[in-house]
Formats: sequence, C-alpha cells, structure tokens
Amino acid sequence: MARQCELTGKKANNGYRVSHSHRRTKCLQKANLQTKRIWSPTLKRWLKLQVSTKVIKNLKRKSIDILLKI
Repeated sequence: MARQCELTGKKANNGYRVSHSHRRTKCLQKANLQTKRIWSPTLKRWLKLQVSTKVIKNLKRKSIDILLKI
C-alpha cells in the first residue's frame, strides 16, 4: 500500500536538511499516517483506512460519512 492518505491524498514531500554551515542534503518528509478502524453508520460496517493525523482530528468533529461524501 502506498504511503498516502486515503481520504485527503496527502503524501511525502521532498525537502532539504540544512546544517549550521547551510549545506543542504535532500530528505523525504513523510506524512504522519496511521491505520484506523472507523465505523460508518450509513454503510453499517467498519472501514480500515490509512489516514493522516489531521483527518483523525477532523473525525472527532465530523462523521466519516461527511468526509467520504457518501
């Protein structure tokens, strides 16, 4: 499975590590993804999704059905 959020599409970002002397080396900034089991009331079943922590924070405020736009 790709390291990408299944709801937002968030994925890794290319960036630089910058030392004190300002030497730059390339690095990959990975998205903070977690595997979660989420209950969907309309589908009446558990969904196992790999989602970013920002989505987990939004799930506390909104239903999964609103985020999935079912």
